Amino acid sequence: MTFNDWLSVAAFCFLGAISPGPSLAVILRHTLSGSRRNGMAAAVAHGAGVGIYALAVAMGLGHLIAQYPSAYQAMTYLGAAYLAWLAIQMLRTSTNNKTDDENQVIPSAKVASRDGFLIVFTNPQLIIMLAALFSQFIQPGQSYAIGFLLATTAWIIDTLWYLLVALGLSHSKVLPWLKTQTQWINLISAAILFLLVIRVLTL
Repeated sequence: MTFNDWLSVAAFCFLGAISPGPSLAVILRHTLSGSRRNGMAAAVAHGAGVGIYALAVAMGLGHLIAQYPSAYQAMTYLGAAYLAWLAIQMLRTSTNNKTDDENQVIPSAKVASRDGFLIVFTNPQLIIMLAALFSQFIQPGQSYAIGFLLATTAWIIDTLWYLLVALGLSHSKVLPWLKTQTQWINLISAAILFLLVIRVLTL
């Protein structure tokens, strides 16, 4: 693999990371309802999920899933169910929103980590996307080091991007305003997640 090839992979991973979607909604939710620490915990767990998927794809999982479409379909439905559950949680947070901070239940960093990881691991479409990308650079009989390099690149870029997002959202000049818009943010995020569920189920 040449340096230019690696730059192409890095650019693709970066564009995939910054694309708005359910991952951003999860990081945003935990940064607002918890803290900077929770947002960063979700970001690190999200990056770990991407790294595990990327390594699995580099080692042949993508090809395996393509050979067994029923397994991919089952993972798709599992992902849709999780997205729907997450959307319902956001709607419940919006409808039960309280102005008294003492009455608010703040999710733990453990919960934030769980959600950050699961939003990746219940998205089998990521396998197909990574398989399509990595297949351009991994050849039969090639060293495992290439696959490890590709997986590490995806992991580091995703983790750093969402850490930056959590840090930016929790800035002292940004967070207070965002918290005043929490109800609307949760409603919009829930609507986006429900649209994604519909899209997944109708593909």
